[in-house]
Amino acid sequence: MASAAIFSSLRRRRSPSVDAFVAPVDLTDGALLNTLFAVTSEMTSSLSGVTSAFGGGGLMFQRRNSRALVRKIKVIHVMLENLCELGSNLPGSAVLCLREMYLVLYRCKVLLDYCLQSSVLWLLIQNHSISGNFHDLSLEISTLLDVFPLGDVELSDDVREQIELLRKQCRNTRLLIDKQDEILRRKLFSFLYEFESGRVPETMELYLFFVDKLRITDVKSFRAEIEFLEEQIVNQEGDIEPTASVLYGFVALARYCRFLLFGFKNGESGLRDKLKKGKRRLASQEITDTFISVPKDFACPITLDLMLDPVIISTGQTYDRSSITRWMEEGHCTCPKTGQVLIHTQLVPNRALRNLIMQWCNAHGIIYNSPEGLDSSEMFAAPSASKAAIEANKATAQLLIQQLADGSQGAKTVAAREIRLLAKTGRENRAYIAEAGAIPHLKALLSSVNAVAQENSVTAMLNLSIYDKNKSRIVDETGCLGSIVKVLRFGHTTEARENAAATLFSLSAVHDYKKRIAQEDGAVEALAGLLTEGTQRGKKDAVTALFNLSTHMDNCAKMIDSGAVAALVQALGFDGVAEEAAGALALIVRQPIGAEAVGNEETAVAGLISMMRSGSPKGKENAVAALLELCRGGGAAATQRVLKVPAMIGLLHSLLFTGTKRARRKAASLARVFQRCENAPLHINGLGIGYPFSGNSAANRDSSFAGDVSVPMSISVPVV
Repeated sequence: MASAAIFSSLRRRRSPSVDAFVAPVDLTDGALLNTLFAVTSEMTSSLSGVTSAFGGGGLMFQRRNSRALVRKIKVIHVMLENLCELGSNLPGSAVLCLREMYLVLYRCKVLLDYCLQSSVLWLLIQNHSISGNFHDLSLEISTLLDVFPLGDVELSDDVREQIELLRKQCRNTRLLIDKQDEILRRKLFSFLYEFESGRVPETMELYLFFVDKLRITDVKSFRAEIEFLEEQIVNQEGDIEPTASVLYGFVALARYCRFLLFGFKNGESGLRDKLKKGKRRLASQEITDTFISVPKDFACPITLDLMLDPVIISTGQTYDRSSITRWMEEGHCTCPKTGQVLIHTQLVPNRALRNLIMQWCNAHGIIYNSPEGLDSSEMFAAPSASKAAIEANKATAQLLIQQLADGSQGAKTVAAREIRLLAKTGRENRAYIAEAGAIPHLKALLSSVNAVAQENSVTAMLNLSIYDKNKSRIVDETGCLGSIVKVLRFGHTTEARENAAATLFSLSAVHDYKKRIAQEDGAVEALAGLLTEGTQRGKKDAVTALFNLSTHMDNCAKMIDSGAVAALVQALGFDGVAEEAAGALALIVRQPIGAEAVGNEETAVAGLISMMRSGSPKGKENAVAALLELCRGGGAAATQRVLKVPAMIGLLHSLLFTGTKRARRKAASLARVFQRCENAPLHINGLGIGYPFSGNSAANRDSSFAGDVSVPMSISVPVV
């Protein structure tokens, strides 16, 4: 398994041709010899630096194993050269051995290249596994030499003696684990164990190990080490030893040493230019790597965060215990997702789902903090190495926050970027970064004239806000909310403005903060502007924030006065955000002033009708809900505008039979609104109202709507 992982990893990095993995089968004996001779010639010349000391591409580790393997290849090269010179015919058994030798030689080259291209830390971590691969190849060479018909081929005496000697040496091959390499490997693990025990290793000890022993002498080298380890976690997850959770610990250790030993100087010239050039790619990659990686079924429909204690309510839906409890304590008596009235408020633990979440966290190196009150047998024992990663990251966060407080402008920019990355994953990271006091210092950078510093600080704020407890820390920090809004309005870069909008959406998950956000000067206007004129990602960030603000009844007038209603109506024609825009409008029209404002928008009805015709199931549901409330609260004129749509009968008929459960209820209610209109050219039987479905009963006729206190949506907060 380990050998296959090495070859697989190197193939991904080098992408050799398919021919390189296949032994030649259509070559004559002479051509086969020439091919093998060329292969060994290339290897002996290109691998000349393998056994050198330090630098120049030489190996620091596995030097003894590499030297031994290269010596064997050189002897085989001499034998092939002699066979080519003599040009004698080869017996069939010799040809078969040479074809097998082609594959073995290629595997030797792969292993040696792997050692040359791997990071120092990875070679140490994999010391036993890689040593085993060298031993396996030596045994294969020994087997080939033993079955090679040496007596049946013509060779010079000196070459024959070399081959005989090599045979004897290979027979006596033993697994070699270099003593000095092993000492360093154990020392590396000892640092991890210290962090796991809650102790921070001595600075001088770390310096002597990483700089003097491993020759990792600058920021660039540390960055390369970290990136290589992260690549192994991503590309080889499931087939590596140690596990991914242990490797996360080494990544955290290396990151801590990078800042501890080399401070906050840029490891290369023109870092700002490099960041500016690559920031769009970085942002899109980070967004891809965030909540998309969390299975949808593991996220609470209310908070969109990973569920710690999933429970089932009376409607059969699953929520995190803390969020659904808070929902009920606020006076709601309906299911947030379906709008159904709760028969009772009993919460049933979803143990099967919790076990799946635990397994997923374990596989991805994420700490799962079991809620208080769970039986000890149900507690999830996180890998100890993950604890080491947490402690190392805590130590790193302390260094970063210290630079945010006292460092130069350049150091603060670097620190903000690293906090942004550290807060990218893991609730633990987000928790202790905020607890250590990062938020006030990040707030100060929001007004920086440095575009990179501003963008990194607002993105770090976004990532921190994903953790529920941090939302209050951000909003309660004097002037912080206003500073985020200013970045949304006047940010130096598009990415900064978009991330400010996403931050507002994240904060607005708390009901009490929705009104505070809307009252911030220019907040709603800026979101409306981003929705109409922003990039595709900006539109998505803006519409999700506006949707959340729309769920607070006191914000309706502000949404109208700030142009948000007009922007949402316009967004009904935008791909990717139309569904959310219809959901927000469905909330706004529940109030008379909202219904009037939407009714005054000339394209509102046409946009909603278009979504009923060709939108997603959720989009159709939101559209018919908005039209229903527009008729109820918009007056006779609005009702007539909806009523006169020629396609309405067919669209309602289609929804009554093919729509979601909620869409069918809304369609039935809308049909009854039409029926009550004195001059309505609609007949109840023509709309299929006589057919049996959940929304037809008198008991459900209006309560189905009254119970829908929010439009259920599935939106993720991006972490960037």
